[in-house]
Amino acid sequence: MLNIEPELCRVEDALNIIVGKWKPIILLHLLKNGTMRFSELKNSIPEITQKMLTKHLRELEEEDIINRVVYPQVPPKVEYSMTEYGEGLEPILTAMHEWGSRHALYKRQKLNAK
Repeated sequence: MLNIEPELCRVEDALNIIVGKWKPIILLHLLKNGTMRFSELKNSIPEITQKMLTKHLRELEEEDIINRVVYPQVPPKVEYSMTEYGEGLEPILTAMHEWGSRHALYKRQKLNAK
């Protein structure tokens, strides 16, 4: 039985941080691969624009979900990694992935039954 009072629910707060077409994918890449350079992230998600990747990385950094380290060299080297705080999202993202997989299977089975 759910023991969360609906009027006290904080799900919206959590979703405001991780919602978006690309944020979960960015987070999964960083969780799986550890520290990544901007170009590595961009190459890992070829469909994302540079502008959108930059926007999402800034938002995640603002929420202390990821770290951004700039190395003073030419050309500039920028690396991104999960913060210890951000790593707490791993079980949430895993659960969402598993549920999404079950849901996709359910929808396929429902379509095939028609």
